[in-house]
Amino acid sequence: MTQLYSSIYQYCQELEQSFGQIINHRQQQLLRLSTFLKEKIHASQTPDIIAICTHNSRRSHLAQIWLAIAADYYQTPSIRTFSGGTEATAFNHRTVAALQQIGLKITTDNTNLLNPVYQIRWNDSMPPYLAFSKQYEAPPNPRKDFAALVVCSHADIHCPIVFGSALKIALPYADPKAFDGTDLEAVEYLKTCRLIALEMLFVLKQITL
Repeated sequence: MTQLYSSIYQYCQELEQSFGQIINHRQQQLLRLSTFLKEKIHASQTPDIIAICTHNSRRSHLAQIWLAIAADYYQTPSIRTFSGGTEATAFNHRTVAALQQIGLKITTDNTNLLNPVYQIRWNDSMPPYLAFSKQYEAPPNPRKDFAALVVCSHADIHCPIVFGSALKIALPYADPKAFDGTDLEAVEYLKTCRLIALEMLFVLKQITL
C-alpha cells in the first residue's frame, strides 16, 4: 500500500469532508470523468487523462498531480495522468510553492532553464513524478483514446476539439495568475490548489463506490 506523507494524507482526509460544497453542475462534469475511468478499468484498460490549460503552468499541473495523488489515496486501479497546454511556457514557481507548502517534496536540478523539469513526490517509495510545461500533444502525452480535462475557459474556447480524445470535459478554474505580485498571491494559489484537489479527489472517490 502506498504510504502518503502524513501532511498529504491529512489534507485529503479534510477535503473528503467538503465534497458537499461542490455545486451540482460541476459534480455532473466530474462524474463524467469518473464514468470514463470506471469504464476503462472495467474493460481491463489503464485510463489516460490529459489536464489542459493555455500555458500548462498552473491549473493543468495541479489537476494532473491531484488526480495522481487521489488515485494513490483511494488505492484505485492504475490511471495515467498528464498535462499540457495549447502552448508551452514553464511550470510556474508559485504553483510549485503552493504544493510544497501543503507537503509535497519538489526538487529540480535545472532552475536556470526557462522550462525546468521538476521531480515531485507525495510518498518516499514512489519514483519521481516529472512535471514541466509542454503542449498537450507533445510527448510523453498520449495521442489517442484519452480524456481531455480542460481546466481554463481560454483553452476551451480556442481548443474546441482536442484531437485524439475519447472524451472532452470543460471544467474551468479561475486563474491565480491574476494575483501575481499582490499581497494575496500565496493565499490565492493555495485556494486554487485546494479547489482542484477537492474536485479531483471527488472524481477518484467514485471509483471506490
